[in-house]
Amino acid sequence: MNILPPALNDLIEAFNALPGVGPRTAERYAYWFIKHDTADNGNKLASALQALPGGIGYCKKTFALVANGVEISELYSNPKRDKTLIAVVAEPFDIIAMEKTGQFFGTYHVLGGLISPIDGINPEQLHIKELVNRIDEDKVKEIILATNASVEGESTALYIQQQLANYQIKISRLAQGLPIGVDLEYADQITLGRAIEHRQSLSNNTL
Repeated sequence: MNILPPALNDLIEAFNALPGVGPRTAERYAYWFIKHDTADNGNKLASALQALPGGIGYCKKTFALVANGVEISELYSNPKRDKTLIAVVAEPFDIIAMEKTGQFFGTYHVLGGLISPIDGINPEQLHIKELVNRIDEDKVKEIILATNASVEGESTALYIQQQLANYQIKISRLAQGLPIGVDLEYADQITLGRAIEHRQSLSNNTL
């Protein structure tokens, strides 16, 4: 016997498919739409979801998210950003976490994930070659490996460090003020700010 209407069950299942959303949370989300002007809010959500695929693009230089039709992110094209300093992050939303600290004025490079053989993600699938190309193009002096403090994050950081071993640049890692296992986008601003300020050098290949 179906306790809930099929339309509501479908909505709960849709929410439940989202990362980090369990059955109970999915039910609360669905019930909220019932209580709060379902038609208006539902239409807004539907419109936003429909517009998403055609409204999003990736920066050709940094692979950060940009509006569709925009080739280069303002976080790179802005003359106030230091192109000789690059923070390497796993995902585009990690940039938001870094920017909120107000302590980073370089540019970014989004890898598009982390090395994880168990998930079928190999170095060739990430934007590592493009990062190497930027070293000469932008006369890079320092690269901050700002990947998560996880097994995958550490493995990716080590791989990149090995790929850059022959370049005369400073390679640093965010200080271990970041708790192990915590994704960068969920770190609080103070902890992340201190991690940027007290980043650790991983090589002596300075200019």
